[in-house]
Amino acid sequence: MNIASLPHLNATLNAASGILVLAGLAAIRSRHVGWHLACMLGALAVSGVFLTSYLIYHAQAGAKPFAGSGWTRPAYFAVLITHSVLAAVILPMALRTAFLGVRRRLGAHVRLARWTAPVWLYVSVSGIVVYVLLYHWRG
Repeated sequence: MNIASLPHLNATLNAASGILVLAGLAAIRSRHVGWHLACMLGALAVSGVFLTSYLIYHAQAGAKPFAGSGWTRPAYFAVLITHSVLAAVILPMALRTAFLGVRRRLGAHVRLARWTAPVWLYVSVSGIVVYVLLYHWRG
């Protein structure tokens, strides 16, 4: 695998993480605690692989400038800024939420998870949007 393929891998990992979070939410709503745990730990693992790949790519390739213009430019930067801020926030949130769940501190786990899940989903989806706008948008 070469460095140029990492953005595509990263988008795929973002999608996988988002799907696992959604599956974990569906599992816990159906009271399938084992499936919930597996999905959420899977989402953490996939996100860890994503973060590693993302850091390797940007250490090697640097930043890719956005080539779009018109209305897409401010839209891109709005998504990028919110994505970047929330991506920095979600790591400690997700780790803390997982820690509380594994330790069976369920009251605190649920209270934090109600914030963690939507933020995690936003970061996953907005990461894909940033990828599409950077690498595939021709507007």
